[in-house]
Order: sequence, then structure tokens, then C-alpha cells
Amino acid sequence: MTTAHAPRTALRPAWSLTWLHARYQFLETTRVPIAVLGNMLFPGLALLFFIVPQSAVADDPVAATAAVAQLGTFAIMSACMFTHGAGVAEDRAKPFDTYVRTLPARPAPRLAGRVLNGLLWAYLSLVPLVLAGVLLTAATLSPLQVLGAVAMVVGVAVPFTLLGLAIGYGLSVKAALAVVQATLFPLAFAGGLFMPPQFFPGWLDAVSQWLPSRAARDLVVQVTTGEPAGALALPVLIGWTLAFAALAAWALRNDEGRRFH
Repeated sequence: MTTAHAPRTALRPAWSLTWLHARYQFLETTRVPIAVLGNMLFPGLALLFFIVPQSAVADDPVAATAAVAQLGTFAIMSACMFTHGAGVAEDRAKPFDTYVRTLPARPAPRLAGRVLNGLLWAYLSLVPLVLAGVLLTAATLSPLQVLGAVAMVVGVAVPFTLLGLAIGYGLSVKAALAVVQATLFPLAFAGGLFMPPQFFPGWLDAVSQWLPSRAARDLVVQVTTGEPAGALALPVLIGWTLAFAALAAWALRNDEGRRFH
């Protein structure tokens, strides 16, 4: 007796699965409005409290643009590290994540959807900051600088997305949240995102130039104001990106082996 086999159902294309995962994760994020508001409002509030009252900075087009660029770099870092660090760790603790990983689709669309969602939140986190900068300071950009700034969002997001993924796949929820906070703010302070590095003491300025946050800050300021970045900025950012990519790959493989061996 022969048994008839039912025809296999074809998987959806990779781009369709990527969009499906990105849409699901975006909607999942919006279910916690306070987290969304906190991520979007903090850089704008920092501009209102620390930059706008200082007329010497707020009324100077170059200084005001550099201040908005610095806080914008922080907004991107924060969105990427919280979305992929604490967010991935939280998802791993849910039974639904385990179920999704047993489905026949490869992990690439799920990972691409997560990265796409993080990029979208990175752009959204800049909206209140840019509006405050345009309306309340002398910050200004030419059309070419606007295009450069939009492209730099991706350039800044990539290394910190990889760092967030390494934290999210390597640690538990409680540990990931603490590590993200303990990593984000020291990198931001030492990278000149809250205070221009021109005011740093010599030893801190020397250390700062080897940090990914300082390299990202210098490149964003160069694109938006024309102020030249240091010679180390680009190679340092590329080097940290490769290091974070290796760390993220190790954390992901370690998580697969630990939970799905």
C-alpha cells in the first residue's frame, strides 16, 4: 500500500518574513508607551535644559548644530542598545520566542526584522530633538548635510546594534538591562555626547578618541557642521564595529548551543 504525501507549502520570501518580523516587533514595542516616550523625549529634554538656556551655544549656528548632532548620536545609541540589548534578552525569556525559533524559516529574516525595527526607532527618536533644535536654536543644515545626517544614522546604528545584540543574546533580562545602562552612559559622557571634548582634560581626550561613541560623534559633527573629525575616527569606528560583530556572533551561537542543542 502506498501513502500519498501532501505537497509542501512554500515558505514566504525572505523580504516578506523580514517585514512581518519588523512589523510585529514595532507593534510589540508600542504596547509599552512609557518606554517609547522615554526613549524619544530624553535627548530633546537634554537640549531644552542644557543647550537652549546657553545663548552662547544656542545662538551660534555651528555650536548649536554640533550640540544637536551630539545629542542625536546619543539618541541613536540609546535606541539601538535598549531595543537590541534589553529587548532581545526580554524576548528570549518568552515562550513565544522559543516557538518562533522552532519554525522552519531561517533566523536571518527574524534578525533582519529586528535590525529594521531598531533603525526605525533610531530615526523616530531624533524627531523631538530635531524639532527642538530647529525651533529653539540657531542650528541649521544645508540639503546636502541633511542627506549626510540621514545616512550617518545607519553608520552610527550598526556598531551599537551589534553591541546590543551581543548583550541581549549573552545575558538574562535583569543583567542585560543593568549592563546596557552601565555601558551606555559612560560611553556617552566619555565620548563627548553631553559635553564637547574640547573641554576634556588631556588624559580624557586621549582615551576618548579610542571609544566608538567619540568616533561616531566626531563623524556626525563633521557631516553636519564641516568641523573636521580626527584621523582616528573612521578606523576606530570600523574596528569597534568588527569587534562588536564578532562578539554578537559568539553570543548568538552560544545561545543557540545552550538552548537548542
